[in-house]
Amino acid sequence: MNKKWVNNIMIIISGSFLYALSVNEFLIPHHLLNGGISGISIMIQYATGIPAGALMLAMNIPIFIIGVREIDREFIIQSFVGMVSSSLFMILLKEVQTFDFLRVDDTMLASIFGGVVIGIGSGIIFRRRGSLGGTDIIAVIVKKRRSINIGTVTFLMNVAIIFLASLLYGIKRGMFTLISMYVSAWVLDRVQEGLDRKKSVFIISEREDEVADAILKKLHRGVTFLYGEGAYTNNKKKIIYCIITTKQLAELKHIVRGADPRAFFTVSDTAEVLGRGFEKTGV
Repeated sequence: MNKKWVNNIMIIISGSFLYALSVNEFLIPHHLLNGGISGISIMIQYATGIPAGALMLAMNIPIFIIGVREIDREFIIQSFVGMVSSSLFMILLKEVQTFDFLRVDDTMLASIFGGVVIGIGSGIIFRRRGSLGGTDIIAVIVKKRRSINIGTVTFLMNVAIIFLASLLYGIKRGMFTLISMYVSAWVLDRVQEGLDRKKSVFIISEREDEVADAILKKLHRGVTFLYGEGAYTNNKKKIIYCIITTKQLAELKHIVRGADPRAFFTVSDTAEVLGRGFEKTGV
């Protein structure tokens, strides 16, 4: 078994533990919600008493069954590990009081620190080309089938969660849920070096056609060839240029190295991108 892959799995499980810890010790005691499938599961737990972890597991299974046919093998496996481990940790932590000392009486503090720990845990998982399943998988599937921006799908789902939280538990809980989501996104942003920020990538490779084809097929991002010339060798080169989100950066590196381990590429921040494939989501 690949040692690097095992290391990735262990780190993803560690991130899942932090995620589950935050939900159990900061959010649930104050009747707060989280985004996506996790938020829906927590809502059902409040209403029925069924553990949110078990609900997350049950709701994610059909999503992953569909996702297996739509998403690349490594990402789906590592996301499955993230989803299962976070669900099991949530079930376990609900039954033990080992970490109850982390609980605070102030709802504002709980929403802030809950967001911080969720952001760290999620960021760790994303950096290893994994996810927690749920809306992350749904968003990728919708993107492939309907060409709808992934950020738009996730944003709309989270807006629905906040609206339901306000409707069911009062506007105050909805506002605290919004604070927690904002903080977790900001922290994940730092961990990921810019959540959903755009990156301009220039790639110089002896296998430019193979690299470009791999990016088009696996990352589903547009690629442009620019024509350049080496100052020393005077050799003409096709330079690959593309724009991606930061969440796709780890996957891009993986794709490029797989197609050409000797490829040279630079990555730089892009302040704003407008146009097809990068529509503004309002978040």
